[in-house]
Amino acid sequence: MSLAYAECPLDVREGLASQYFVDAIRDEHTQHDTRLTDAKDLNSALAYSMKYEAMKTASKTSSHVISIEIENDVGIERDDKFESLLKTLEKLSNNLAAGKITIPRRNPNVICWKCNKQGHIHREFLVITSIQEN
Repeated sequence: MSLAYAECPLDVREGLASQYFVDAIRDEHTQHDTRLTDAKDLNSALAYSMKYEAMKTASKTSSHVISIEIENDVGIERDDKFESLLKTLEKLSNNLAAGKITIPRRNPNVICWKCNKQGHIHREFLVITSIQEN
């Protein structure tokens, strides 16, 4: 603004900067409300628009709270499903730890760049070496 309107007084440049700032606001409601404040300088226009956006965001998050009533039978059914899923997961984890389940290789022709052997990649090389050491 100082370079474009060098001959204008400071208060005129501040007013123009404020108007250009308000014109550049994309949200129509924020732009309209900021324009209604009739800000005389850029700092006050910026401060008001930021407060307005913060208020709008806060009101969006707090207005969506809805109370929900859950019947007892539905909660028990969900708990049973969760327990069943948890038991299945524990069985799989125990079988994997015991070596009863092997993880299938994606591509048997792949070559490890670390040891130049076929059938695994470097990420699996660390697992293979730690198992062999034990």
